[in-house]
Amino acid sequence: MVRYPVRITHENGNIIVTFPDFPGAHTFAPGEAEALGRAVDALETLLMGLIADREDLPVPRARRGRFVTLPVLTEAKLALYRQMRASRVGKAELARRLRCHPPQIDRLLDLGHASRLDQIEQAFLALGKRLSFSLEDAA
Repeated sequence: MVRYPVRITHENGNIIVTFPDFPGAHTFAPGEAEALGRAVDALETLLMGLIADREDLPVPRARRGRFVTLPVLTEAKLALYRQMRASRVGKAELARRLRCHPPQIDRLLDLGHASRLDQIEQAFLALGKRLSFSLEDAA
């Protein structure tokens, strides 16, 4: 489970959510639940930008307090991106290994695309890794 810490403040009748791991990134809404929901979208958008720019993705810092949890499909895609970078395997090479077209790899890494888990699993296998699943009690 990928959880990024957030700070929640109140300003002018809105709930402001900021991310200590991403200075300058923030979102807001009139209510806390809506602001936290928007925080997930804001975080995914920010991470998509880092992937598009071929940047390293910050690992969440361990902190106490409030967090936003990313969807498990997003977590799998982020892990795939990190593994590709660690293995020094680009999109073209991964496409060659999977015998597919490079735009299919773009979709696997697109946090806004509803990729199939079996496709992500195949990508990990092409990198010599296996995707595993765990179930935890809800907090």
